[in-house]
Amino acid sequence: MDWDKLRIFHMVAEAGSFTHAGDVLQLSQSAISRHISALEEHLGVSLFHRHARGLILTEQGELLHKASGDIFARLKMIEGQLSDTKDQPEGNLTITVAEFIGSLWLAPRLHLFRSAYPKIRLHFSLDDRVFNLGMREADIGIRLFKPEAPDLIQKHLATLTFVPCASPSYLQNHPAPKKIEHLVDHDIVAFPTTGSKPFVNPNWLFDEAGIDVMSHPRAITLNTLSAQYAAVEAGCGIGLLPQFLLHKNPKLEVILPHVKPNQVEMYFVYPQERRHSRRIAIFRDFVTEQISQTKF
Repeated sequence: MDWDKLRIFHMVAEAGSFTHAGDVLQLSQSAISRHISALEEHLGVSLFHRHARGLILTEQGELLHKASGDIFARLKMIEGQLSDTKDQPEGNLTITVAEFIGSLWLAPRLHLFRSAYPKIRLHFSLDDRVFNLGMREADIGIRLFKPEAPDLIQKHLATLTFVPCASPSYLQNHPAPKKIEHLVDHDIVAFPTTGSKPFVNPNWLFDEAGIDVMSHPRAITLNTLSAQYAAVEAGCGIGLLPQFLLHKNPKLEVILPHVKPNQVEMYFVYPQERRHSRRIAIFRDFVTEQISQTKF
């Protein structure tokens, strides 16, 4: 099978159209169409259903797409292992991390890493979904749960503590609740109940108060904790925020201090087969050092 045509097929399958694949591959739509037609003729099967809105993989196309995904993920993994053998730490390093950890804690510190290791190119996916490290969707995961996969190496980084808090501007007009059940009379800022979450049960306090955040008339739901932080800071209501943000912004006030806070464990995770990677070890040590200087 022609590897170049397989690469083009994989990109088209990922993009869903000849036009979008052409933008990535810097090939014309007609050139890509010719490559796909030649591959279909060679295999003797149709790989795509063509329609006005784009392309849909046929059953045979689905099989080839899965196989090509496995092949290219494996090649990417080998490329990373070869790069790890170089004397000087350099090359790409892809990290997946929960959105609020990446944007509110890690990003402001990355200039320190860049100064020390200018040849390591960092690429971040700030996403609450779980990436498959074994398939090289990322080199490293910073996760807010204990991984169960046996082929992953994990290092416990820190324990995050989440507490209910509000801004002085909100509390000026809304006296702080004395009991959990009093939250029903307040404006609240929470995660929607649908979609991915950065950790288990992020609305724990509102659940204890018997509040359905999707129907509560005084609730605002935002699907990132960074947005919730901004909303709480602006006086939109009571939210559940990690304590490190309160150290960053001491104007925010903790409410219901007698309530036991929620704690979430944070782990540094990477594939077992990358255990000798110098780049991963360097970044792990950097993150560990930065955590030692943070009040979580």
